[in-house]
Amino acid sequence: MLGLAMRPLNAPQHELNYSDLNGDYVLLGLVGMLDPPREEAIAAIRHCHSAGIDVKMITGDHAGTACAIAQKLGLGDSAALTGADLDTLSDAELDKLLPKTQVFARTSPAHKLRLVERLQARGERIAMTGDGVNDAPALKRADIGIAMGIKGTEAAKEASQMVLADDNFATITHAVEEGRRVYDNLKKSILFILPTNAGQSFTLLIAIMLGMTLPITPLQILWVNMISAVTLALALALEPAEADLMQRPPRDPRSALLSPGLLWRIVMVGLLMTLASVGLFHLSQQQGWSLEASRTLAVNAIIACEIGYLFSSRSLLAPASFSWRDNPMVWSMVLVIVALQGLFSHLPLLQQLFGTQGMPAAAWGLCLLLAGLMCAVVELEKLLTRQRVKRSG
Repeated sequence: MLGLAMRPLNAPQHELNYSDLNGDYVLLGLVGMLDPPREEAIAAIRHCHSAGIDVKMITGDHAGTACAIAQKLGLGDSAALTGADLDTLSDAELDKLLPKTQVFARTSPAHKLRLVERLQARGERIAMTGDGVNDAPALKRADIGIAMGIKGTEAAKEASQMVLADDNFATITHAVEEGRRVYDNLKKSILFILPTNAGQSFTLLIAIMLGMTLPITPLQILWVNMISAVTLALALALEPAEADLMQRPPRDPRSALLSPGLLWRIVMVGLLMTLASVGLFHLSQQQGWSLEASRTLAVNAIIACEIGYLFSSRSLLAPASFSWRDNPMVWSMVLVIVALQGLFSHLPLLQQLFGTQGMPAAAWGLCLLLAGLMCAVVELEKLLTRQRVKRSG
């Protein structure tokens, strides 16, 4: 807010000195300049709150100015703590006020550093933004220091682990969402690869322990790992973010990558794959199939189970997705794998190399049924898990 005034002179002057400023002035008016928060920043803070991320404002501005801006940003209308207040509070007293205080005004670099340290002492993970030289100590101390790339000083950039190229707070929210998506897809890929490997391992272990003929040869296992398991798992890395991704609370960084529930799913799927492979191998042997044809059926049974499980793996707990538009790579990889399995089973060169033999159409239909059954069983397990989580929540 600026006040404008004028003082009439008795005669024109080409030069002014301090003595000319003494006298009566006529008030012309007041001029207010408003720099409102960006709309995307308000939306970003709202998304942070829905994602369980607490946003606090630490500024050197006057407390009244800081509270007015905070209210527009959606940070609440609670009173601000000033730097003078912080100087009078012990660590224990400050720790009690931190959860319910969103605005800190008239702060010095020492105050910013202390706030970061006390929040960390409470077990919080801190991302600190700043652009000035006085922000550098707090940026360095935070778990993630975020400097402004356009207006930020070199000291702030050097002290930070991340630099915003557009100086936009909404970019941080997008980065959080992308990080959660990548972490989710990493879990999905691991959750897909481990059961498929477990199914192959269980198949061999059972055959060896019972002194049975191997349903799958080592060379055929190499084919499964190189052609199907890794390829299909890579398709999961391109999965888009799930609908509720930014409504979940932050995960505990000390928690394991795979929860007990997900570990159970790995064991369950691995055992189902083993049952399908070994069961069909022995069933076909009893019906007089050749050893090569039975092994071909066993390999294709594992591949079919992997394809059925792939669609369930596109979400950790939500229902399976069969959409082409969300991730075209999934269906593309499935079609490629189906074509490769056809060549694996019927191409003479690959038959000779891998010891396979062509299968009748009914056997391919059985593999399709296996894929559907695998997907249905995993979806049932996910449904029961969702209901259990809902009751406990």
